[in-house]
Amino acid sequence: MSLLSTPSSLVRSTLASLVGSAERVALATALVLPEPVQRRLAGRPVVVDGQTLATDTQLMLRLAKVAGPAIESLPIDKGRTVLVHQSRMAGGEQPIGRVETLRAAGHDVRLYTPTAVCASVEPGPLLVFFHGGGFIYGDLDSHDAAVRFLAEESGVRVLAVDYRLAPEAPFPAAYEDAVEVFQWVRDNAGAVGADPDRIGVGGDSAGGNLATGVALAVTDACAFQLLIYPVTQFDEQTGSRRRFRTGYFLTSDFIDLAGSSYVPAGTDPRDPRLSPLHADVPARVAPAFVATAGFDPLRDEGEAYAAKLAAAGVQVETWRYPDQIHGFFNVLLARSSRAAAADLAVALRKGLGA
Repeated sequence: MSLLSTPSSLVRSTLASLVGSAERVALATALVLPEPVQRRLAGRPVVVDGQTLATDTQLMLRLAKVAGPAIESLPIDKGRTVLVHQSRMAGGEQPIGRVETLRAAGHDVRLYTPTAVCASVEPGPLLVFFHGGGFIYGDLDSHDAAVRFLAEESGVRVLAVDYRLAPEAPFPAAYEDAVEVFQWVRDNAGAVGADPDRIGVGGDSAGGNLATGVALAVTDACAFQLLIYPVTQFDEQTGSRRRFRTGYFLTSDFIDLAGSSYVPAGTDPRDPRLSPLHADVPARVAPAFVATAGFDPLRDEGEAYAAKLAAAGVQVETWRYPDQIHGFFNVLLARSSRAAAADLAVALRKGLGA
């Protein structure tokens, strides 16, 4: 019997068996199935705002419902462990020329050198990267696969930063760490193989927020910004935050937990170090590539920030991936999200002239 003609009860049992077996193998298998088979397992197409959710992404979300509780429902320390586990499964094994663990301004960092430049002794472009995770989750391991892929595909060295997390270290700790590490890289460019005139900054989600803060703080000392569905404000409920409150990986409960953990009581939510959407943007700020996802609560604020940069005279390219969800950068086993991540590598290569 073909999966295309099986009853829904058998589809549900198939999903359960996929999750119940070795998780990484099961997920990898599900995400490389032919699209018609994935569609049968995923269910009817999901269409919102005229956008159709990618079939492999829809299937992954359905598997996640069977797999266990949402991260935000767990104690934070447990959630951190689960996030790393999930990211490793979704990212798979990604090749890279060389990885080195270093210290920068008192912080652990990893330098990813792509195969194409391993033998080079000439300084080249480098991206200082800040991981996502709502300012409370994530580390060098949670984004290892994604950063490997970004570096190897772009041909650009990437320095990933392990900044302090809330609630142990609330705002502005992460912001201060981000600026401090970027300045260290500028001052020690030779130690990480970087051309001081071609150092960019990037990050996803919370890391995208930190990247915007660095770019605004150092202005023309930064050569390029790669902003992947960035958090840009803490004071409004945008249309996309309301529309995609639940069901698409990033939930309103997660966002609320991140905000209450990271932002101390009494903090002005319009503080530009916290909400770059309310910052003054000098024209000297680095050119930017801003990526958003169609089914992401952060979609509207990311696009609003791109428009703000453009209005200030900053060269900016905005690209919405209409069939994707928040977190696609980490999901390299799925065809649709891997293709989107490959686009980000192209943007980085072009942005830093690799």
